[in-house]
This record gives sequence, C-alpha cells and structure tokens, in this order.
Amino acid sequence: MNVAFPFHVDPTGRTEAVDRAGYVRDLIELTLFTEPGERVDRPDFGCGLQRVVFETEGNQAAAVTSQVQGKLQATLQGLIEVRAVDVRFEGSTVWVDVSYVDRDAGQAAVASFRAEL
Repeated sequence: MNVAFPFHVDPTGRTEAVDRAGYVRDLIELTLFTEPGERVDRPDFGCGLQRVVFETEGNQAAAVTSQVQGKLQATLQGLIEVRAVDVRFEGSTVWVDVSYVDRDAGQAAVASFRAEL
C-alpha cells in the first residue's frame, strides 16, 4: 500500500492510499519542497526551493534547475529516471515541471507543481 501525501484518512476511516503514479508524484513533491536539514535522519534530503526562491536572480534559474534535477535523480534514483526539469520563479511563486520515467512501470510522465513560498 502506498500512503497518500499529505497523510489523511479516507471516508471509511482508513489511511488514504494512492496508486503507483500518485505515490511517485508525491515523492517528487516531497523532495522538491523539503528543506535540507529538515529531516533529522536524512539531513541531505530535499531541494531547498523555499530558500532558493529569495536568493535567485532570473539569470541563475538554469543553475537552480540543474541543482533540482541532480537532487531528484540522487534521491529517487531507484524509482525514476529524471529526463528534464524546468524551474520558473515569479516573485514568491515557483513552478516546477519534472519529466521522468517510472523505472518499475516503464511509463514516461510529467509532474507539474506550483507553490507560493
């Protein structure tokens, strides 16, 4: 069973579960929006987009995109092959598109995220 993120219960009172595609998407989202050092047992986990959005000029977006792609690939290498990442900032809003292949299912997919930071 793959537990849904964020954790919650379904209408029957059981832990909400998601299918494989939803589980992988949730893991990508967790990796993107977790700050390094936020997890006690995994201090290197996360991309740190909250911090980066306020430190990034428009001309540094390519460097952030490369950093995010590397973190995703390192963190989720057993589950997905990251094909491309596009990170865009507008003020305090970040948009992230991740193109990947699910290694178990062999399915290509794109996951898009938007967050106010």
